[in-house]
Amino acid sequence: MLGLAGDRDPWTALAATPARLQSLLAGATPRELAWTSSPARWSITQIVAHLADAELVGAWRIRSVLAADGIALQSFDQNEWAAAFTYEHADAAAAATLFGVLRMSTLALLRTVDPERLEHAGMHAERGRESIGHIMRMYTGHDLNHLGQIERLLEEARRKT
Repeated sequence: MLGLAGDRDPWTALAATPARLQSLLAGATPRELAWTSSPARWSITQIVAHLADAELVGAWRIRSVLAADGIALQSFDQNEWAAAFTYEHADAAAAATLFGVLRMSTLALLRTVDPERLEHAGMHAERGRESIGHIMRMYTGHDLNHLGQIERLLEEARRKT
């Protein structure tokens, strides 16, 4: 994910994602949102539900790290969450709205918190030390990855349906 983020400014990239996501979904039909190239691959609806859940996790992690430098950060299995929460039946528009509200709330918090807290880091169960800046860059790459997937799926769905 860090490679996808490249040298982009995380503040700008993270702030732009909610509008970009809404724009991609705006013209999509229910059939396009549900279409997938393979049963093993997620549909747009499933990706958007995942983005909302990942943003919920990210918001919690960032708040945890801001409050307690060095705190343990638990991992989660995205495929288990997708199955447990039946992403295929999610409401893509509602998930995109939730994603946007969480993202903008987290960015507003980061802009107003004591700047010393921005130097805090947590210890991720699988990846080790993650600073606030590192988490922001990872989420930038995560956004770009999934926005690209959604764009490709929309193009494929429109050719196939």
